[in-house]
Amino acid sequence: MFTKRQAGLTLIELVIFMVIMGVAAAGILGVLNMGASASADPVRRKQALMIAEALMEEVLLARFSCAQPDLNVDIVAGPGTCANQLTIGIPVGLSRPYGNVANYGSLDGVANRTFAVGGVDVDISGVPLGRDAGLNTVGNATLGGITSTVTLRYMPAVADGLGPAGASLIRSSATQVRALRITIRTTYGSVNEFVELDAYRTRYAPTVTP
Repeated sequence: MFTKRQAGLTLIELVIFMVIMGVAAAGILGVLNMGASASADPVRRKQALMIAEALMEEVLLARFSCAQPDLNVDIVAGPGTCANQLTIGIPVGLSRPYGNVANYGSLDGVANRTFAVGGVDVDISGVPLGRDAGLNTVGNATLGGITSTVTLRYMPAVADGLGPAGASLIRSSATQVRALRITIRTTYGSVNEFVELDAYRTRYAPTVTP
Protein backbone atom coordinates (compact mmCIF):
# COMPACT_ATOMS: atom_id res chain seq x y z
CA MET A 1 0.00 0.00 0.00
CA PHE A 2 1.42 3.33 -1.11
CA THR A 3 0.83 6.62 0.69
CA LYS A 4 0.29 9.82 -1.36
CA ARG A 5 3.03 12.39 -0.77
CA GLN A 6 1.96 15.88 0.27
CA ALA A 7 2.30 18.45 -2.53
CA GLY A 8 4.16 21.74 -1.96
CA LEU A 9 7.61 23.27 -1.60
CA THR A 10 10.34 22.10 0.64
CA LEU A 11 12.22 24.55 2.80
CA ILE A 12 15.30 24.26 0.57
CA GLU A 13 13.30 25.04 -2.55
CA LEU A 14 11.72 28.07 -0.85
CA VAL A 15 15.12 29.40 0.21
CA ILE A 16 16.51 28.96 -3.32
CA PHE A 17 13.45 30.74 -4.77
CA MET A 18 13.90 33.67 -2.38
CA VAL A 19 17.60 33.97 -3.24
CA ILE A 20 16.88 33.99 -7.00
CA MET A 21 14.13 36.60 -6.63
CA GLY A 22 16.37 38.75 -4.43
CA VAL A 23 19.15 38.76 -7.02
CA ALA A 24 16.69 39.56 -9.80
CA ALA A 25 15.11 42.39 -7.82
CA ALA A 26 18.53 43.86 -7.04
CA GLY A 27 19.39 43.87 -10.75
CA ILE A 28 16.11 45.54 -11.72
CA LEU A 29 16.50 48.21 -9.04
CA GLY A 30 20.03 48.89 -10.25
CA VAL A 31 18.80 49.48 -13.80
CA LEU A 32 16.02 51.76 -12.56
CA ASN A 33 18.52 53.74 -10.50
CA MET A 34 20.77 54.22 -13.53
CA GLY A 35 17.81 55.41 -15.59
CA ALA A 36 16.70 57.85 -12.92
CA SER A 37 20.18 59.34 -12.52
CA ALA A 38 20.69 59.67 -16.28
CA SER A 39 17.26 61.17 -16.93
CA ALA A 40 18.18 64.34 -15.02
CA ASP A 41 21.10 65.02 -17.35
CA PRO A 42 19.03 65.80 -20.50
CA VAL A 43 16.86 68.16 -18.44
CA ARG A 44 19.92 70.02 -17.18
CA ARG A 45 21.38 70.15 -20.67
CA LYS A 46 18.13 71.50 -22.08
CA GLN A 47 18.10 74.19 -19.40
CA ALA A 48 21.66 75.14 -20.33
CA LEU A 49 20.77 75.28 -24.02
CA MET A 50 17.81 77.57 -23.38
CA ILE A 51 20.00 79.88 -21.27
CA ALA A 52 22.71 79.96 -23.95
CA GLU A 53 20.14 80.80 -26.63
CA ALA A 54 18.67 83.62 -24.55
CA LEU A 55 22.09 85.13 -23.82
CA MET A 56 23.12 84.86 -27.47
CA GLU A 57 19.95 86.68 -28.49
CA GLU A 58 20.76 89.47 -26.04
CA VAL A 59 24.23 89.92 -27.57
CA LEU A 60 23.00 89.75 -31.17
CA LEU A 61 20.29 92.35 -30.53
CA ALA A 62 22.84 94.91 -29.33
CA ARG A 63 23.79 97.72 -31.71
CA PHE A 64 27.05 97.62 -33.64
CA SER A 65 28.43 101.05 -34.48
CA CYS A 66 31.03 103.60 -33.36
CA ALA A 67 32.22 103.73 -29.77
CA GLN A 68 30.63 106.37 -27.60
CA PRO A 69 30.94 109.31 -27.42
CA ASP A 70 31.18 109.94 -31.17
CA LEU A 71 29.88 113.08 -32.89
CA ASN A 72 29.91 111.34 -36.26
CA VAL A 73 27.88 108.32 -35.19
CA ASP A 74 24.74 109.44 -37.08
CA ILE A 75 26.49 110.17 -40.36
CA VAL A 76 29.32 107.66 -40.66
CA ALA A 77 29.40 105.66 -43.86
CA GLY A 78 31.44 102.87 -42.33
CA PRO A 79 33.54 101.89 -39.31
CA GLY A 80 36.62 103.59 -40.77
CA THR A 81 35.05 107.06 -40.43
CA CYS A 82 34.15 106.80 -36.74
CA ALA A 83 35.80 109.42 -34.54
CA ASN A 84 36.09 106.83 -31.76
CA GLN A 85 36.85 103.38 -33.07
CA LEU A 86 34.96 100.51 -31.50
CA THR A 87 37.07 97.83 -29.83
CA ILE A 88 36.23 94.76 -27.78
CA GLY A 89 35.87 95.73 -24.15
CA ILE A 90 33.32 95.94 -21.33
CA PRO A 91 32.51 99.60 -20.57
CA VAL A 92 33.20 100.82 -17.05
CA GLY A 93 30.20 102.04 -15.09
CA LEU A 94 27.59 100.70 -17.52
CA SER A 95 25.25 97.76 -16.99
CA ARG A 96 23.43 95.35 -19.25
CA PRO A 97 22.10 95.53 -21.84
CA TYR A 98 25.24 97.07 -23.31
CA GLY A 99 25.07 99.51 -26.19
CA ASN A 100 27.33 97.55 -28.53
CA VAL A 101 27.99 93.92 -29.38
CA ALA A 102 31.70 94.53 -28.76
CA ASN A 103 30.96 95.56 -25.16
CA TYR A 104 30.05 91.99 -24.17
CA GLY A 105 33.66 90.75 -24.25
CA SER A 106 36.75 91.80 -22.35
CA LEU A 107 39.53 91.04 -24.85
CA ASP A 108 39.82 89.42 -28.25
CA GLY A 109 39.50 85.64 -27.90
CA VAL A 110 39.17 85.69 -24.10
CA ALA A 111 36.18 84.00 -22.44
CA ASN A 112 34.50 86.33 -19.98
CA ARG A 113 31.68 85.83 -17.46
CA THR A 114 29.93 88.96 -18.65
CA PHE A 115 26.56 87.78 -17.35
CA ALA A 116 27.72 87.17 -13.76
CA VAL A 117 27.34 89.49 -10.78
CA GLY A 118 29.14 88.40 -7.63
CA GLY A 119 29.92 85.05 -9.21
CA VAL A 120 26.25 84.30 -9.99
CA ASP A 121 24.78 84.54 -13.50
CA VAL A 122 21.91 87.02 -13.67
CA ASP A 123 19.31 87.96 -16.25
CA ILE A 124 19.09 91.30 -18.01
CA SER A 125 17.35 92.79 -14.94
CA GLY A 126 20.09 91.67 -12.55
CA VAL A 127 18.05 88.85 -11.00
CA PRO A 128 19.85 85.48 -10.53
CA LEU A 129 18.80 82.95 -13.17
CA GLY A 130 15.93 80.73 -12.10
CA ARG A 131 14.64 83.16 -9.45
CA ASP A 132 11.90 85.75 -9.40
CA ALA A 133 12.14 89.37 -8.21
CA GLY A 134 11.77 88.14 -4.61
CA LEU A 135 14.71 85.73 -5.16
CA ASN A 136 12.39 82.72 -4.84
CA THR A 137 13.19 79.66 -6.96
CA VAL A 138 11.02 79.53 -10.07
CA GLY A 139 9.68 76.06 -10.91
CA ASN A 140 10.79 72.76 -9.45
CA ALA A 141 14.44 72.83 -10.53
CA THR A 142 17.07 75.34 -9.54
CA LEU A 143 19.41 76.86 -12.13
CA GLY A 144 22.15 77.27 -9.55
CA GLY A 145 25.55 76.11 -10.74
CA ILE A 146 24.83 76.86 -14.40
CA THR A 147 27.39 79.39 -15.64
CA SER A 148 27.96 81.07 -18.99
CA THR A 149 30.85 82.80 -20.71
CA VAL A 150 30.98 84.92 -23.86
CA THR A 151 33.98 85.11 -26.18
CA LEU A 152 34.31 87.72 -28.92
CA ARG A 153 36.83 87.31 -31.72
CA TYR A 154 38.04 89.50 -34.57
CA MET A 155 38.38 87.70 -37.90
CA PRO A 156 41.70 88.80 -39.37
CA ALA A 157 42.68 85.49 -40.98
CA VAL A 158 41.69 84.70 -44.56
CA ALA A 159 40.06 81.46 -43.44
CA ASP A 160 37.91 83.37 -40.95
CA GLY A 161 36.66 86.03 -43.33
CA LEU A 162 32.94 86.24 -44.06
CA GLY A 163 31.61 86.16 -47.59
CA PRO A 164 31.40 83.95 -50.69
CA ALA A 165 34.46 82.60 -52.47
CA GLY A 166 36.02 85.13 -54.83
CA ALA A 167 34.41 88.10 -53.10
CA SER A 168 36.00 90.73 -50.92
CA LEU A 169 35.79 89.02 -47.53
CA ILE A 170 34.69 90.84 -44.39
CA ARG A 171 37.51 90.82 -41.85
CA SER A 172 38.16 92.60 -38.58
CA SER A 173 40.94 94.06 -36.50
CA ALA A 174 41.18 96.16 -33.36
CA THR A 175 41.07 99.32 -35.49
CA GLN A 176 38.50 98.16 -38.05
CA VAL A 177 35.77 96.15 -36.33
CA ARG A 178 33.57 95.10 -39.24
CA ALA A 179 32.46 91.73 -37.89
CA LEU A 180 32.75 89.63 -34.76
CA ARG A 181 32.47 85.94 -34.00
CA ILE A 182 30.43 85.42 -30.84
CA THR A 183 30.72 82.23 -28.75
CA ILE A 184 28.46 81.50 -25.79
CA ARG A 185 29.43 78.54 -23.61
CA THR A 186 27.04 77.45 -20.86
CA THR A 187 28.36 74.89 -18.37
CA TYR A 188 25.81 72.88 -16.39
CA GLY A 189 27.97 70.33 -14.57
CA SER A 190 31.64 69.42 -14.77
CA VAL A 191 33.98 71.29 -17.11
CA ASN A 192 33.13 68.76 -19.82
CA GLU A 193 29.36 69.23 -19.49
CA PHE A 194 28.47 72.29 -21.53
CA VAL A 195 26.65 73.55 -24.59
CA GLU A 196 28.30 76.02 -26.96
CA LEU A 197 26.73 78.32 -29.54
CA ASP A 198 28.51 80.33 -32.25
CA ALA A 199 27.18 83.27 -34.23
CA TYR A 200 28.50 86.13 -36.34
CA ARG A 201 27.51 89.76 -36.31
CA THR A 202 28.46 92.26 -39.02
CA ARG A 203 28.23 96.06 -39.06
CA TYR A 204 25.55 96.30 -41.70
CA ALA A 205 24.18 99.55 -40.21
CA PRO A 206 27.13 101.69 -39.02
CA THR A 207 25.01 104.82 -38.58
CA VAL A 208 22.77 103.31 -35.90
CA THR A 209 23.43 105.05 -32.60
CA PRO A 210 24.42 102.70 -29.73
